[in-house]
Amino acid sequence: MTNYVIIGSGAAGIAAAGSIRREDSRNKIQVITDDPFGYYSRPGLAYLLTGEVPQEQLFPFNQEYYRELNIQLVKGCVRFILPDQHQLVTSNGSYIQYDRLLLSTGASANMSRVPGVELEGVVKLDNLEDAVHILKNARKARTAVVIGGGITALELAEGLAAIGIQVHYFLRGERYWSSVLDEIESKIVENRLIQDGIKIHYHTELDEILGKKGKVTGVRASQQQKQVQVDCQMVAFAIGIKPRMDLAIKAGINTQRGVIVDEGLHTSQADIFAAGDVAQVYDRMSGEHVLDSLWRPAIEQGWIAGLNMTGGNYAYEKKYPFNVTRLGGLITTIIGRVGKEVLEENKPDGDADVAGIMRGDSEVWRKQSLGIVAQTFQESNRLRLYITPTYITGAIIMGDQTLSRPLQILIREQVDISPIRKLLLSPQYSLMETLLKFWEDYTKKNA
Repeated sequence: MTNYVIIGSGAAGIAAAGSIRREDSRNKIQVITDDPFGYYSRPGLAYLLTGEVPQEQLFPFNQEYYRELNIQLVKGCVRFILPDQHQLVTSNGSYIQYDRLLLSTGASANMSRVPGVELEGVVKLDNLEDAVHILKNARKARTAVVIGGGITALELAEGLAAIGIQVHYFLRGERYWSSVLDEIESKIVENRLIQDGIKIHYHTELDEILGKKGKVTGVRASQQQKQVQVDCQMVAFAIGIKPRMDLAIKAGINTQRGVIVDEGLHTSQADIFAAGDVAQVYDRMSGEHVLDSLWRPAIEQGWIAGLNMTGGNYAYEKKYPFNVTRLGGLITTIIGRVGKEVLEENKPDGDADVAGIMRGDSEVWRKQSLGIVAQTFQESNRLRLYITPTYITGAIIMGDQTLSRPLQILIREQVDISPIRKLLLSPQYSLMETLLKFWEDYTKKNA
């Protein structure tokens, strides 16, 4: 009899449970989770905050699904892994035996260390419990300050603004998400935030959260050479995430920024696998191990890990990472390498608003872009491509998403675009029309 144990009920963990059950219909699968809500759509939290999606729609599976697959959900917290004994020690002192173990523990939000972070009204958006807490606190708030960058900062700023709260958004640098977006794209997003009534404070660093009777009453910040104070009842942080790898470290498993895995998602300890936000996976493009915090790669990694836990020999081949998200209300697709190399927090030209990686993010996006830029910009529609002599290696599509799916495939499959390269780089030809014609011809040829 084989005992399969999965720590974590996120996208990677539930995908692994599904692939294990597909290959092994008999043996026991336990999913241990410390999330009171279990498995739900993390990307859907933004839509919960804005009121576009009710909470019940965040759950793709009901309890009957787990019963049909004979997957046992265990609410609890694992304190230690004992690799030599193939055992887990839980917070209540009980022991769980495993034959194959998956670490899909995810990542948790970084919190600031400024004075006042312990006050009621200081929030983050890490999980559904946080979202529920934010909505509850929002009933008592008139004004909020959002600190940070990336997708989560906008989820907070736009979500709070949508429910009628005056939002002040603090940026430490001169523009939004400078490690991924260029100046035009940052300005598009910032202008749309301003149109929604959000006040952006540039070159602003939080010094202290002010409070009275244990509750937030305001913030004090440095803005270049002056001090500013904003009265508020809520302070929301989105300053990056950190893989939850404490269990791996205590178990002697190799880690760097995350848990190091090979292409089969094996860790350095026998019979222990890792997948999802906690896993630092091998990227063939760069020859390095990188972190992703993206929904689709987490599912793909979990699926491969589950197959290999049953004795398979499958490789997770990391694809060009992509995400489709909303920035300033605009649907935006990000694919492949689109930025500068700024993996280190204190590197020049890095994103001053975030420490490390964010949710809905990939370290690959920050990698030095390959090729030269072809771009177009009209109103709120923006298309930026990176083109080598043969391939498109990165793209950002804002607004009109007609090219989102075609570019995902052209980049992922490394389709030879050399026949149209000169047209793509020429201002005399429409970038969109040239690509659409090429895509039409490509799909006919490969039908």
